[in-house]
Amino acid sequence: MQSQKKSELETTLSQNNTSTWKKTTCAYCGVGCGVEARMTPQGKLEVRGDEAHPANFGRLCSKGLALGDTVTTNGRLLEPSINGDAVSWDQALTHVATSFNDIIEQHGPDSVAFYVSGQLLTEDYYVANKLMKGFIGSANIDTNSRLCMASTVVGHKRAFGEDCVPGNYEDLELADLVVLTGSNLAWCHPVLYQRLKTVKEKRGTKVVVIDPRETNSCDIADLHLPLFPGSDIALFNGLLAYLSKLNQVNRDYIDLQTEGFDEALQQAKRFSTITAVALATGLKTSDIETFYDWFRITPRTVTVFSQGVNQSTSGSDKVNSILNCHLATGRIGKAGSTPFSVTGQPNAMGGREVGGLANTLAAHMEFGNAEHASLIQTFWDSPTLAQQPGLKAIDMFDAIESGQIKAVWIMATNPAVSLPESERINLILANCPMVVVSDCIAETDTTKHANVLLPAQGWSEKSGTVTNSERRISRQRRIMPSPGQAKPDWWIISEVAKRMGFYSAFNYQTEHDIFIEYAKQTELANTEEHTRRQLNLSGFAGMSAQAYNDLMPTQWPVSREKDAERLYEDGQFSTPNRKARFVAVDLQPTASTVSERYGLMLNTGRIRDQWHTMTRTGLSAALNLHDPEPMLDMHPFDASDRGIKDKQLVKVFSECASQIFRVNVTSKSAVGQCFAPIHWNRTNGSGGLVDALIPANTDPYSGQPEFKATPIEVKSLAIQATLDVALTSALRSDFINDIEPQYWTKRKVDGGYLYRLEFAEKREDVYERFNRLLHEKKRTSIVSCKSHSILGVITLSESSNMAYVISDTQAEHIETDVSVLLSSDFALPDVHAFLNGTLKAPSPTICTCKQVKQADIETAFFEKGACSVEKICEMTQAGKGCGNCISEVGRCVNQLLNDTSLKIDCASR
Repeated sequence: MQSQKKSELETTLSQNNTSTWKKTTCAYCGVGCGVEARMTPQGKLEVRGDEAHPANFGRLCSKGLALGDTVTTNGRLLEPSINGDAVSWDQALTHVATSFNDIIEQHGPDSVAFYVSGQLLTEDYYVANKLMKGFIGSANIDTNSRLCMASTVVGHKRAFGEDCVPGNYEDLELADLVVLTGSNLAWCHPVLYQRLKTVKEKRGTKVVVIDPRETNSCDIADLHLPLFPGSDIALFNGLLAYLSKLNQVNRDYIDLQTEGFDEALQQAKRFSTITAVALATGLKTSDIETFYDWFRITPRTVTVFSQGVNQSTSGSDKVNSILNCHLATGRIGKAGSTPFSVTGQPNAMGGREVGGLANTLAAHMEFGNAEHASLIQTFWDSPTLAQQPGLKAIDMFDAIESGQIKAVWIMATNPAVSLPESERINLILANCPMVVVSDCIAETDTTKHANVLLPAQGWSEKSGTVTNSERRISRQRRIMPSPGQAKPDWWIISEVAKRMGFYSAFNYQTEHDIFIEYAKQTELANTEEHTRRQLNLSGFAGMSAQAYNDLMPTQWPVSREKDAERLYEDGQFSTPNRKARFVAVDLQPTASTVSERYGLMLNTGRIRDQWHTMTRTGLSAALNLHDPEPMLDMHPFDASDRGIKDKQLVKVFSECASQIFRVNVTSKSAVGQCFAPIHWNRTNGSGGLVDALIPANTDPYSGQPEFKATPIEVKSLAIQATLDVALTSALRSDFINDIEPQYWTKRKVDGGYLYRLEFAEKREDVYERFNRLLHEKKRTSIVSCKSHSILGVITLSESSNMAYVISDTQAEHIETDVSVLLSSDFALPDVHAFLNGTLKAPSPTICTCKQVKQADIETAFFEKGACSVEKICEMTQAGKGCGNCISEVGRCVNQLLNDTSLKIDCASR
């Protein structure tokens, strides 16, 4: 049935060609880039940046440019199912509604929970929040934004009285000093990084990067401060004390617009000397003095912060230590002068607005406010309204484990991979009586645990709104038909709600109906006498369906009286007395510290070309070229001390679990510190599941886990043989299990899939087991034995071929690349070249956006005389997309220039 639906969709796509470019937004980070897309006659999706969108002005990063590659029927969830059996939508929805009602009747409203996602549109989020808090009567709805931005929410609310980002993207271009702290902007928000890089080249903007690692963002840094993990508060408290000591705080602003300064300063005086800051942070005193002096003399300062600040057991206090410094100098609400939180997901902000977090009510109205509760209950005409905060993400899954929660509905996210202690999370989901998952992908680590699977629309099929990091609301528009029976998330939620008995409250016809209701809700109690909130969309409340469809990117607030303004420019905040609040904070140690058993500290984060748990980016062959498997960055001293060599497989141990990575020995990691990406999962391999290593330690205020400081130990792994397999369709999981590798990875390549499997046994033993497993399937087998490798091509069926290489680990460099045969469709000359060992491996990809390979750079260097980064980028177009490969191009050029075997006179060229 799945294959039939796939065929029907492909036919529809080929008949639905249009040359019209449609405006939408990107599906990835919180920058919220505008995208234009159109269908080709072949049914493919062509994508380009929207030059009119104020977030990106036509720029897109490598992931955004590859969005068309990820729109595929392969791996899509096409029909509802219950316990693995395909059912109709009515059967599935009725089953979910009946099950929820039965559980609530027996165990109360807190026995069910929703775990939602920043991948949802605002309309989806709104309906989910309304159903849980207003009609089920529980606040047990939380979002994966809890893992990203929850500490910022707490910091904003404590300081401003409301969760508002006061900055605009243009502030990056107006500032004279930009501080990036806990933010690898180059890889995590590439388009903002390019905007900053461009203006730095034009205006000479100073850039300070505060990060334990030397990241790609350091390429434009005038100063890099590699502080100890978790020591941010010492640095910013020291800055506050420094500014006060030199009488460089804005006393008039402090007295008129704020409160609590003296208490915050008293706490900060623990770090009143540069020496005290240096001891706490591990930084050079001269570097601290330089940073402090630049901040002191530069009124136009923007401090950008993200996950490196938030993902900590003291994340909320870190946020307030930053906000304190901006409030003390009056650097808020002014052009080019603001603290600026950048979010991780395309609609993390929209979810925060409507109440998608368990500890907020709706539309920036709060629990504990009786007037807010009464107004919302009346507005929704709800039978019961949650009266207290629900369980945050970690607590929610603890409650599932203990049996307090009997049913969970997971929407558009993959907690079986992304939550800390992920091995335990998988056991929790496996034992939960009722797991409902709505997603667009059929096979994820989370869908494996679902009792009920509901096929949701994916990017390019959805229609609604998202809000980016600068509070800009943009339309995400439907461009392609939905595959199979996929439906909008808001529709799925509403249909369940109707079947639970709440028909009239959820009888929405379109997403426009929901948006208008939400806009009206933001007006409730939003006047001066009720403490006016900045979140106000009343200007949209009377919007027609056509105006909604045509909506241009717009920043809130959009009230009936006036459009968006620079937040807090007038010094009036969202607190009862309209004053901002300093928060006294102090340095706290990380939840776990290194020990004799676990002597290294693990940091985690994103890499350039992947996104979250790879359910989308993993579908793009282009995005899989740059970092094909999970790597552990380790300093040369730490590697040498443990007898570990570069590119060796290693086993990483923490108090929670162990995982296998390939080590990348690099001086960009500090001694004693390691780094690993967050993206790999059980669908793409057996190792690199980094969140399995992370204990569930959380910030006491935000509930956000500490992902940046986990004690680990690393040991080398004995491997004797490697098996590379290329084939047109994916291997079955039972086949991989039967061949018993120590470690394996899978990635999408042109024409099919490439697997790498690593073994403790010798090459001959691996070949024997591999050959035995294939015995009943193969029709022909052509094998060529080399000194350290066994090469083979097998015809599995009339439409499927396989090529493989089984190598000894002594064969340090295998020239043969089996994936090349996929792109050539196993042409006979290539097969012979493969077996003869003369089919060379493709050159490494340096620029994903423009598909520029190292060989292209070498050609420009040797044959065209391009001996500088600028000339090579001009000739090859490398760096002309997102620009994040330019530093890598530079490393290639330097390596060529430094090769003593080359006699190249670059000066004459």
